Amino acid sequence: MPAATKPAPPTPAEYARAAQLREALRHFERRSDELTASNGLTTRTYQLLLMIKTARNGDGRAAPTELEERLQLRKSTVTELVLRTENRGLVRRELDRNRPRGITIRLTRTGERRLADTVRDLGDERRRLVKALSELATAG
Repeated sequence: MPAATKPAPPTPAEYARAAQLREALRHFERRSDELTASNGLTTRTYQLLLMIKTARNGDGRAAPTELEERLQLRKSTVTELVLRTENRGLVRRELDRNRPRGITIRLTRTGERRLADTVRDLGDERRRLVKALSELATAG
């Protein structure tokens, strides 16, 4: 049986595109951290608020299982994050009338305001990241 051939190493252009992608993502992440903090949020809290606001059912109420899936976090982590965020007055847990013993989470007015401010503040950063990704895709 012939030995498997080793794939060719990446080209200099492939290395450059990989580095550009990581640089663009890291820049976006750093600016997101700064801008969310300026609005009194952590990045993880911002992501939680965003996923609740854009809940799949369209009513701005998300079940913990949806948040686990969308945030790619374990149940215990989501539970703790929701509790901390609720203690800060940014979300409210409510009984889900459609599911026995189920709950949904929705934003409070304060949560809505902080989320809106952060989304607005991150607009330029999102546009910059989309542009960088588009340029990398066409160079590719």
